[in-house]
Amino acid sequence: MGIQERKEREKERRRQQIMVAAKRVFSEKGFNKTTMEDIAKEAELSPGTLYLYFKNKEELYASLSLRILQYLHIRVTHVNKETTLSPDQKLSALMEAMYDVYDFDPLIIINMFHLQSSETLKNLSESLLEEIKELSQKSIGAIAKIFKEGIDNGIYVAQHPVALADIFWSMFSGVVLWEASKKIISPDKDYLKSTLATAFELFERGIRNPD
Repeated sequence: MGIQERKEREKERRRQQIMVAAKRVFSEKGFNKTTMEDIAKEAELSPGTLYLYFKNKEELYASLSLRILQYLHIRVTHVNKETTLSPDQKLSALMEAMYDVYDFDPLIIINMFHLQSSETLKNLSESLLEEIKELSQKSIGAIAKIFKEGIDNGIYVAQHPVALADIFWSMFSGVVLWEASKKIISPDKDYLKSTLATAFELFERGIRNPD
């Protein structure tokens, strides 16, 4: 292993160390109350070291979401590659994939949805914002491809597939955020997956071509 390769590995290891610490602190304190100093203390590093890897707290927060977007894209792409499945079967597989995406890291996906609807995006570096944008577009595009196949086969209503993908994603994120907020008030109750199941069922009925 060359010197440059060792440096790159060490840099990535340190970056992951910071992100693991950040996730713990964000989980305990929430985004607004967390400071870079808190994260540095948890990671056992100096605050100055954190700024070598992340522009600010917002960028560190957003970087945690990339893993979710990467996983989402992988799962939906896998559904599209199942050429033996009918459009309805692909839609069912897509819904199962969304449960998997949530289970992959519930805390981070909730944070990601908050991020998408906040001013935080304006404080990110252009490179990170572009990476989030590219992954988001790829994922929505992959979801839209499933709907397009159903539209082309006359199974689903003749609406723009990207619009259907946007509505599907908005429904998913809205249910997750709403149920997460309800759980704060009533921690002993968790209706997320049953509510998602109802939402998916109603969505599927709504896009079906009545002809």
